[in-house]
Amino acid sequence: MSHPTALHEQILAEESELRFTSFTRRHAWELGCLLRDAAQDRSLPIAIGIMLGEQRAFHTALDGSSADNDAWLARKMAVVRRYGRSSLGVGEQFRVGGRDFDTDSRLDTDRFAAHGGAFPLTLAGGEIVGVVGVSGLPQREDHAFLVEQLRVYLGR
Repeated sequence: MSHPTALHEQILAEESELRFTSFTRRHAWELGCLLRDAAQDRSLPIAIGIMLGEQRAFHTALDGSSADNDAWLARKMAVVRRYGRSSLGVGEQFRVGGRDFDTDSRLDTDRFAAHGGAFPLTLAGGEIVGVVGVSGLPQREDHAFLVEQLRVYLGR
């Protein structure tokens, strides 16, 4: 195995840091609204989604986003549910190992995308209760926006 990249180490640290004491439908609504307001303030053309288990708890699409963003969002969220890690983290884990997610994961690329923008909703004890994601910007920008806003939310 290759040595982790600085990006991969950063993502691992974010995944350890960004944890919740609890996460309910009320939290999904609050976080979703925070994400929407921040994106709207910046005129970001993104779709935003939050799943609790298998249930969609929040979804919105801002001006400039499209049905393609919804499809990307679903594919990125599927990666988080499958691997229990951020979608960018999974993609980077494959790259660090000298592999390509699209071919080496053996998963249907119509259903799974290891591109940045989806993050597990993890409780302090490590249990993953859902996933939050955004889609519409370049993948590292999707990831950075999401991490930034998760920090804002958790810092309240």
